Amino acid sequence: MPPTIRRAVIPAAGLGSRLLPLTKAIPKEMLPVGDKPVIEHTVRELVDSGITDITIVVSGGKSLIQDHFRPNPALVEQLRADGKDAYADAVQEVADLARRGHITYLDQHGPYGNGTPVLNAARSFGDEPVLVLWPDDVFVAATPRAQQLIRAYEQTGCPVLALLPMDPADSQRYGVPVVKEDLGDGTLRITGLVEKPDPARAPSSYAAIGGYVVTPGIIDELREQTRRWYEHRTGEIYLTDAINAYARGRAVYGQVIQGRWYDTGNPADYLVAQFAHALAHPAYGPVLRDLVSDLDAPAAQPRATG
Repeated sequence: MPPTIRRAVIPAAGLGSRLLPLTKAIPKEMLPVGDKPVIEHTVRELVDSGITDITIVVSGGKSLIQDHFRPNPALVEQLRADGKDAYADAVQEVADLARRGHITYLDQHGPYGNGTPVLNAARSFGDEPVLVLWPDDVFVAATPRAQQLIRAYEQTGCPVLALLPMDPADSQRYGVPVVKEDLGDGTLRITGLVEKPDPARAPSSYAAIGGYVVTPGIIDELREQTRRWYEHRTGEIYLTDAINAYARGRAVYGQVIQGRWYDTGNPADYLVAQFAHALAHPAYGPVLRDLVSDLDAPAAQPRATG
């Protein structure tokens, strides 16, 4: 049996440039979706999936993330003294969540690219597999996406990528896997990813949408990429490049995720995530539906006079 996955990495060092000027002072990971910052949705998904050791890789200007998860007993005490026990419980629960996930923070160092934070955190992995989830994704699913990825790893003992069915016309937005074999239950043997192919050249109708089980072999490929980068100082360090290099001679799998994915990394998708979350809320949903109904209704016609 492959070892149980207990560690996870959340790369949170990006600038959030697609959301400027909103992210000039507020980290994109701290933008709210519902009543929680988006990164909290990711942390909750990991903790609910049994992860007990979460590393959040940050850069300068991200102290609000630490502040959010840090215990604040003085605030809790003040809220209770004011008779606001529900608010006190909510603040305390976030601190308890961070404790259960054993959140630690690491400053990102090295070449630009989404593989660098994973390599930064790898010194504490040893020979263990690790989950990597982005902090600007929100999944709504009966079984958390992280848990679905863990199950796929337990069945295969190999690196796993999260996949979703894709409209072929959207292939230029995603990494598209080359599928070698369908093992059933949404588990696919893949031989690599093609980044943003033309629809006519897309190798499958699936998209890699953020979410990985990374094994020591992938970390070795990231180390090799980084070594070459320091020799030539060109390009970026991408996790998908390491996966492609690994897949040339070893097995990699994709797991088609059951659930709904919301990307909050650009303005339009962020608004969709906000709206969808509010619509699902028992108190806010009816209010928003009434608002949409009122906005869609024909404007009242002025009455004739005279």
